[in-house]
Amino acid sequence: MIITRRAFTAALSLTGLAALIGFSPLRLIADAMAQSAADVAKPVSLPDMALGPANASVTITEYASMTCPHCAAFNKDVFPKIKSEYIDTGKIRYVFREFPLDIKAAAGSMLARCIAKDDSAKYFAVVDMLFRQQDDWVMKNTTETLTRIGKQAGLSQQAVEDCLKDQALLDKIAADQKYANEVLKVNSTPTFFINGEMIKGETSFEEFDKKIKSMLKS
Repeated sequence: MIITRRAFTAALSLTGLAALIGFSPLRLIADAMAQSAADVAKPVSLPDMALGPANASVTITEYASMTCPHCAAFNKDVFPKIKSEYIDTGKIRYVFREFPLDIKAAAGSMLARCIAKDDSAKYFAVVDMLFRQQDDWVMKNTTETLTRIGKQAGLSQQAVEDCLKDQALLDKIAADQKYANEVLKVNSTPTFFINGEMIKGETSFEEFDKKIKSMLKS
């Protein structure tokens, strides 16, 4: 899953090159170990980006790809309700983890990390911006659009370029994705874990609400 800087940079301005340059979004294994809440809770290479108290009794962990339209729809329609009802009120902790399904998704995740640094609130704001502008930067010239978004967030053009050429950061995202796939059995986006229990695919607020309430009572 290691991508050379040259191949990665070249791919950013093109569509559909992921398979050609060897970025395998996932490597499925038939006999994956059963995941546990402890396995899900463990950050691997990158520090977690999370909202809500660290000692909350309920933690939701989302694995998402920045180019996934279902993830963008969830971000627009469901996440704001979860945030208002449960995160902002301090009832749950919400963790967002990158699971890029293609090279452009990896670039978007890298940019969000570079802009936010260690600021989780800023990271979630950038992720929201990327999801809302998904059609622009995924379907058009990716490098130019990501550069514009980076500048809007306060980065210089050079800082954006350096970010998108950061092989070490890309390797960490790939390592975390590999762990999610092989240990947690994540193979599509969005995938959620509520206290270790997996929920796959776009899920309504009502379904989350029901599960969160039952876990808060227990």
